Amino acid sequence: MRKKYFFFDIDATLTDDATHKIIPSAEWTLHELERNGHFVSIATGRAHYKTVSFTDPIGIKNLVCCGGACLVKDGVMLENIPLPMDKAQALIRHCEEEGIGYVLSVEDSDLVVMKDFRFLEQAGRRTELTTYRYEPDLDVTALSAIYKIYIAITKEAESRYPWISLHGHLRMGTYLNYQYDAKKDGIIRMMKLLDAPLEDVVVFGDAVNDLVMFDPMWTSIAMGNGMQELKDKADYVTAANTDDGILKACQHFGWITAEYRP
Repeated sequence: MRKKYFFFDIDATLTDDATHKIIPSAEWTLHELERNGHFVSIATGRAHYKTVSFTDPIGIKNLVCCGGACLVKDGVMLENIPLPMDKAQALIRHCEEEGIGYVLSVEDSDLVVMKDFRFLEQAGRRTELTTYRYEPDLDVTALSAIYKIYIAITKEAESRYPWISLHGHLRMGTYLNYQYDAKKDGIIRMMKLLDAPLEDVVVFGDAVNDLVMFDPMWTSIAMGNGMQELKDKADYVTAANTDDGILKACQHFGWITAEYRP
């Protein structure tokens, strides 16, 4: 069997939205792929610290995380690229000029730093676990790295600020999350490290941030519960995540032949 290189999104691809836990048949499938000699990796927008909290318990050691900025091979972090400092500082200057709240992720943890309380006043607390550190004398020009910027701009207000497109970002309710949206680039860098052909890549996803990694260079599989735009771009649409979609796709292509027994 020709070796394949699998890259799986996490949320609503490997996991059940109702429980936020990996679907049992999906977990079994990942390890069955490894037993069959294939390479298995995660491809997620999650930060590294948040990704390993999911992958360590299930024993997956290869990661393309932080939206493609961070690579982990065999449990060893090879790189974690911060945002371009010039663009990050330009975004912060615009926020300061407009009186818009922001918080900054400056390390691989749930910590964010802020020089005032405007983000919390304008956007409220983030829905995921976050440690806020108030630094009234924060000098962003002295920071060695910025990994993410969270900016308190509502969907309705976006059109007023053309500068918000200085860097890739995602809408997260009442605020914008500035991070890399480059899963494809991360996968390509990982494949170069592995010295493996891009045509043997297989990606699985369900949502808007997976669009970038659905590429004609390789095989792209959309979950049945995924967005229609992604399904339209896919080479194959499998069943929903909760209907054993990962398992069924891998059986369909013959990448696994063993019978799954819950």
